[in-house]
Amino acid sequence: MRHYPMPDKAYRAAAVVLAAGSYPCGEISAALLAGAGRVVCCDGAADEFIARGGSPAAIVGDGDSLSPANRTRYADLLHVSADQESNDQTKAVRFCFERGWSPVVILGATGRREDHTVGNISLLADYVRQGEAMTVTDYGVFNAIDCDSRFESRPGQQVSIFTLSPATRVGVSNLQYIPPAGGMRSWWQGTLNESLSDEFTIRTDGPTLVFRLF
Repeated sequence: MRHYPMPDKAYRAAAVVLAAGSYPCGEISAALLAGAGRVVCCDGAADEFIARGGSPAAIVGDGDSLSPANRTRYADLLHVSADQESNDQTKAVRFCFERGWSPVVILGATGRREDHTVGNISLLADYVRQGEAMTVTDYGVFNAIDCDSRFESRPGQQVSIFTLSPATRVGVSNLQYIPPAGGMRSWWQGTLNESLSDEFTIRTDGPTLVFRLF
């Protein structure tokens, strides 16, 4: 059974991927970025990260969003991929996994564009068999699972569960509400659950996204 910690300000991943959504400004998300030993920027996020004093370990993407000055200055750190079948977040996460950098914390994946937010979060389900990745927002953390998993928590913590197929069956322990036995037909049915302990368990037979509020 896989185990998922609750990231805090002291949590350190093997790498942070900084995407081009809203810049991290929450207490935990900002601390994770400030304390990261290795930040891989999507090219659309690199200019702001550098302007704020950051030093990227790599800049990954299709290269069309980076300023000409930084394209020249960081040419040796720029990894351009013309693959149109994946977005820059996926290219950056793949770059990390290929180098054995796991777990990965993804920051800046939400905000600005709601369609990008939904797409970026759903991509966690594609990464789950490649390595460990989580999306941390200013408000909480998303993990993707595809098997029975344990989550660090606290009593009263808000938890939401989203299945990517209505055929997926979900069972839980130490959560207040039990998901429908026949599967969740709509995303709202898994929202606003609540932890009853310092750990809860989710049993699933398909790709499932789990959100824990800070």
